[in-house]
Amino acid sequence: MEPVFLNKLVSQNNDWLSMRQATIAENMANANTPGFHARDLEPFTSVISETRLAMTATHDSHLGQSMEAPRPSDVEKEDSWTVTHSGNSVSIEQELVKAGEVARDHSLNASIAKSFHRMYLASVKS
Repeated sequence: MEPVFLNKLVSQNNDWLSMRQATIAENMANANTPGFHARDLEPFTSVISETRLAMTATHDSHLGQSMEAPRPSDVEKEDSWTVTHSGNSVSIEQELVKAGEVARDHSLNASIAKSFHRMYLASVKS
């Protein structure tokens, strides 16, 4: 078990978002390919949930180890893809929505990293 560093978490999320953007681009590039099935990545939250991070009590007044550890929730796969007569399951509208989600999440990650940077600079200057 290694400590969780927020900068590392932001970096891992950015890597995941980059892979998801590439998958979305591949889906859209093959929108007219007969028999192509749209793909997507497993959600980042479920990837993080599999690490099974445990909280540690560092003081006597903290919650003890008697609490049950959280279990990762099952990811329900959506079957909202429309399959055409050619066997292609890519929905351009759905892929555009996913691309918007990725752009929004990249922007959020950049804002978080910028805030960390400002916090580090403020602590060094004082």
